[in-house]
Amino acid sequence: MPIFAEAQERLFRIRTAHTEYQMCADSYGVLKHLWYGVPVGHSMDYLRKYPDVGFAGNLYEAGNDRTYSLNTLPQEYAGAGVGDYRISAANVRHADGSQALDLRYQSYAIKPGKYSIPGLPAVYADAADAETLEITLRDAASGVEVVLQYGVLPELDIITRSAVFRNTGASPVVLQKAASLCLDLPDGTWEWMHFHGRHAMERMPERTALFHGVQESSSARGTSSHQQNPSVVLCAPDCTEQNGSCIGAFLMYSGSFQTQIELDQLDQVRLVMGLHPDLFAWTLQSGEEFHTPEAVFTYSDSGLAEMSQRFHKVIREHVCRGKYQLAERPVLINNWEATYFDFNEEKIWSIAKSAAELGVDMLVLDDGWFGKRDGDCSGLGDWDVNETKLRGGLGKLVDQVRSLGMQFGLWFEPEMISEDSDLYRSHPDWAIRIPDRAPMRSRYQLLLDMTRQEVQDYLYEKISGVLRSAAISYVKWDMNRSISDWYSATLPAAQQGELPHRYVLGLYALLERLTTEFPDVLFEGCSGGGGRFDAGMLYYCPQIWCSDDTDAYERTRIQYGTSMIYPISAVGSHVSVVPNHQTGRITPMETRGITAMAGSFGFELDLQKLSEEDKKTVAAQIKQFKEYGPLIHGGKYYRLSDPFTENSAFWSFVAQDDSEVLVQGVVFRTAPNMRRKALRLAGLCPESRYQDTASGEIYTGAALMHGGLLLPQTWGDYCPVMFHLKKIFA
Repeated sequence: MPIFAEAQERLFRIRTAHTEYQMCADSYGVLKHLWYGVPVGHSMDYLRKYPDVGFAGNLYEAGNDRTYSLNTLPQEYAGAGVGDYRISAANVRHADGSQALDLRYQSYAIKPGKYSIPGLPAVYADAADAETLEITLRDAASGVEVVLQYGVLPELDIITRSAVFRNTGASPVVLQKAASLCLDLPDGTWEWMHFHGRHAMERMPERTALFHGVQESSSARGTSSHQQNPSVVLCAPDCTEQNGSCIGAFLMYSGSFQTQIELDQLDQVRLVMGLHPDLFAWTLQSGEEFHTPEAVFTYSDSGLAEMSQRFHKVIREHVCRGKYQLAERPVLINNWEATYFDFNEEKIWSIAKSAAELGVDMLVLDDGWFGKRDGDCSGLGDWDVNETKLRGGLGKLVDQVRSLGMQFGLWFEPEMISEDSDLYRSHPDWAIRIPDRAPMRSRYQLLLDMTRQEVQDYLYEKISGVLRSAAISYVKWDMNRSISDWYSATLPAAQQGELPHRYVLGLYALLERLTTEFPDVLFEGCSGGGGRFDAGMLYYCPQIWCSDDTDAYERTRIQYGTSMIYPISAVGSHVSVVPNHQTGRITPMETRGITAMAGSFGFELDLQKLSEEDKKTVAAQIKQFKEYGPLIHGGKYYRLSDPFTENSAFWSFVAQDDSEVLVQGVVFRTAPNMRRKALRLAGLCPESRYQDTASGEIYTGAALMHGGLLLPQTWGDYCPVMFHLKKIFA
């Protein structure tokens, strides 16, 4: 089993296939972090000897031993207010107004299988694949207990973390900070990578050396956001795609979050990840408990590619659920960029006919099919079919589309409400707003209070009613604004700080009801594109619209950053028209197709307006994606070039058994009189021979990985490149 407890020494070791994690409770009951890295087979406590560091402060129990300080020791879960002046994992305000949390070891338990979290998404695994370690810490003065939960998937080299706060005292306490992950790294030199951005430019990787002090990546927008992603990578300075040490972590949460990294006075690193404390305060009455969201992390000594592949595998196999967890995804066409709000059933029917002729599997009807919705100023919340646009009703249109052999999908934005809507006129109190203050609008809309059970019930009845009324196979779940004006009439004044987290819990509860009742419906997440691209949403929606920017060049960069953490099957990616609606850039149809294939493939255009040549290209791309789809979604993904620093974006998909490889990419600009370049591949069997299925050329895996694959001479800008090679077994 992967978890080893040496009770006498109070030493705990977690072993996975390629990593080891160690901690121990010392003689004062402080749970110290000892090691996270390659397996060492020996307690690393011998390295944790510290001198007297000035102004560090010492435990009272340590007497005159000035070398023992919480401010210097690496800890598993650091409380605030007790002499550790670095960033804390937890902060509690007690009934007397004091703020201190002195956590000491109490007990441990090892359990088969992977723990779950009430009301929150979490990695799932049974006893054959996982084991759980629980370590209970206690603040003796207040009776606050913290149960640290470690889920271990040894074959995947994955460890998860969550904390359970229990108030066993007599008085209520207020949690002001409750992080999911606290990881101290006393050894090594580290850089950090986070993923910043904005609308239509999400998850841009930024890697830089740590500076002394605190660096932060966070969102206070009520969602995981376009601007930052709830994921982080710590890298050794020499870490590359294929070599060097790195630690990656992501938070399974769709609301406001905070990731902080501190490089302290002794050059030690502390990483803390969890709920954003600026938007969190949770009252725990005596006997109550609170569960934090889950953090998932891994260590790799073989570079970033190995880290990414572990995350891809655990998300696909132990986060995503339902029919489409691993199943082939339908190739879809969305009408949005073809029609926007200006459509009727005849326009949609004509798009469907053109799509069916080219082999598209599904038509998705986007915004504007419901209520009074001819623009983005009205109608949200009124989830009744607009029969002025869709004469004969939704069922008739769906039946027509299905008669072509296609499936049908719908766009929803359930969490929103327009002031110009029947719902708002009937229930203005359902909107989130502070009494006696004008609310902030964004995209002309307000938010529904998802903490209210009547709001959840209304949305459930409306959405499920639509899904029952016709053969709907897909739901695009959108959310087109950030959240502000936090206030709920259902909460007393002292508990308004609970609203941001309760909102997320309400969203998850509604998604759980709908995905459970409609297991055959493919739910796709969206938030103005990739504004809520996180593992929490992937628990309910196995794919997320990656970005509203469908420009092929920009998408190579967006998808590059996304791939660091999230699997290719989760990336909603479509071919759109040129000039592109976001950038005005013109790229070849073949290039748009290759870029969109590195995801869940589809189209975002009016096929009727394409030339006959482009229609043939579209049909060929669909056929190609269906041929390579299992390899693209199920293979090991490798980033072969960096689109931020190089004149190209190349990536590959290697079969799990190394039997075939698909190489795709784009050369951004062509220069005259240039020698042909070679692209080094990765992940192949060095001794095996691989044959190019187009040219018939045969290479050894070693040649392809060390010498490379000779790229064609390009012509024009944004030139697409693709190779498919198969292992020769004869």
